[in-house]
Amino acid sequence: MASTYLTYTQQSPSTAEGQKFTLSMWVKKSVNGTTSGLYGNTYDNTHRGYIYFNAQDTLQYYDSAGVNYTTTRIFRDNNAFYHIVIAVDTTLSSSSDRIKFYVNGVRETSFSASSAPNQNDTLKLMNTTLTPNMGRIVEAGTSYYFSGVISHVHFTQGYTHDATPFGETDSTTGEWKIKTSVTGVTYGTNGFFILKDGNSVTDQSGNSNNFTVGGGTLTKTEDNPSNVFATMNPLNHYTGQTFEAGNTVVKTISGNAVHQQFVSTLGISSGKFYWELKNHLATTSSSRIGISSENVISNPANLTGSDGHVGDDPQSYGYVASSGNKETNNSSSSYGNSFTNGDILMVALDMDNNKLYFGKNGTWQNSGDPTSGSTGTGSAFTVTSGLTYFPACSILGGGGESYQFNFGNGYFNTTAVSSAGTNASGNGIFEYDVPTGYTALSTKGLNL
Repeated sequence: MASTYLTYTQQSPSTAEGQKFTLSMWVKKSVNGTTSGLYGNTYDNTHRGYIYFNAQDTLQYYDSAGVNYTTTRIFRDNNAFYHIVIAVDTTLSSSSDRIKFYVNGVRETSFSASSAPNQNDTLKLMNTTLTPNMGRIVEAGTSYYFSGVISHVHFTQGYTHDATPFGETDSTTGEWKIKTSVTGVTYGTNGFFILKDGNSVTDQSGNSNNFTVGGGTLTKTEDNPSNVFATMNPLNHYTGQTFEAGNTVVKTISGNAVHQQFVSTLGISSGKFYWELKNHLATTSSSRIGISSENVISNPANLTGSDGHVGDDPQSYGYVASSGNKETNNSSSSYGNSFTNGDILMVALDMDNNKLYFGKNGTWQNSGDPTSGSTGTGSAFTVTSGLTYFPACSILGGGGESYQFNFGNGYFNTTAVSSAGTNASGNGIFEYDVPTGYTALSTKGLNL
């Protein structure tokens, strides 16, 4: 959502509706260490209210009516969705109960700041002369956008709820999960329910409080609280690389003549998985795609500042751009065709049979057949068993080179696939046909 935000025009609420409200949203952060607006409005220094992650990665609700709550809890997980609920009731006699935070179903009780509103105050977040923004807040003329995914947003006005109408504990895993069908919630005049299905900004509450895109482009994603898709990992990579488009695009930095390796957030130890990536200017002899094991990526020298590339270790397996060779343990041999700017690469990892395959623009290299099982027809490698592997790339830094990953969201950067291939698993959208028996690298795919 970076530089993208939503907006709508509020109606005049009753006094009670300005004193009670609930905001429930599921959010997945892409960026840490920066101010990221979730929801708010502003007119001037005396008329503003907003909810956001601050530059210290804590969650904050500020309102010029006298509210300033900041969690001591830090939010830096870029692979998971957080369920955030802010429940407000200024009519309560106990000041500590007038603002309540819930994260993944649990009430937050530790705050570095906890200034409560006066009893019966109407908060500026409900000021109808202001225009609410979702995915952006504006402070002193500067816009602070949320970078990541926002899903299933409920706003109830005149009614205060805890987290239970919107989420529940999974009886099997014990994890907090989304309720896709919400009952027993009254929304009030300005209440709404948006982003229920993909990027729809049509209000599902029955109020017709539809949003519009105020700026940027709202991109649909398969990534959602019920099925979290892999991205590239911004918490474990070569220093200075740039992560964009929800961490599905990674760019190198200029002037660093060392191999810059980066890996995914989700790993694979069993099952069969397929993913795609597009090469953008990464054509040097040291550009490689492939996988690296848990042992390789746990060594800081391979990712965070030294000269290590995919295929440099015995538990890392690469496909080389300039030659089309395959490489492991820093030893390469003939395999397939070279690849260059604009090519779409395909990767199939069969951990049931420990086979790895690479493809280019719809054709499996070396006449590979990812469905051949233990035979491994045309596979690039038989990988070491018993390990967890992560999709990986490395580029010799020159600046501007990048890879655009499609783990099943159906996009390369912000461009949708041109013609979605078949996918019998029903999990993920890809440019080319997914081999039978394979699925997308996501929490649903890992649990099949």
